Amino acid sequence: MNKNRLEAFSDGVLAIIITIMVLEFKVPTDTTFEAVILLSHKFLSYILSFIYVGIYWNNHHHMLHTVKSVNGRILWANLHLLFWLSLIPFATAWIGEHHFASFPMMLYGIVLLMNGIAFNILQYVIIQSHGKNSDLAKAVGKDFKGKLSVILYIIAVIFTKFYVEISGAIYILVALLWLIPDKRIERTINNKD
Repeated sequence: MNKNRLEAFSDGVLAIIITIMVLEFKVPTDTTFEAVILLSHKFLSYILSFIYVGIYWNNHHHMLHTVKSVNGRILWANLHLLFWLSLIPFATAWIGEHHFASFPMMLYGIVLLMNGIAFNILQYVIIQSHGKNSDLAKAVGKDFKGKLSVILYIIAVIFTKFYVEISGAIYILVALLWLIPDKRIERTINNKD
């Protein structure tokens, strides 16, 4: 199967996810600055989640550049990732609506954790399908950043029970870790030419 259909479908789902998140914003009934300030929690949760969806889109795009062909395992692993990504709007709305309360932040962290695990599974399935000498295998190596992210999510989820601010800081830290452009795949592909 050609990877272009997989990429187009995934891009469409991610675009819908971003659209759903922004539709959660309701226009204030008042025309004052205070009315906008009341939306600040929702806006901050939207910014963080938009960044996360953007990071996943960017890395997914780069990862699919290494794919030569798609099989059923890759399709199911990709759907698994899209399932967890599709829960981001729900978790985002909940933390924004309830001002980053403990349990909503825990659920948000669990969704982020499952996204990280699902991305790692997709990466693993692609490497298994294309071999240990594939471009993706060479590019990610031991994937320290991917494993560290999952560990940080677990720590953040545990901290939501006691120090929700630390959990929020960890979610931001992981986003910043991935916001720095990951050139591993580009370098591997360019060095091959």
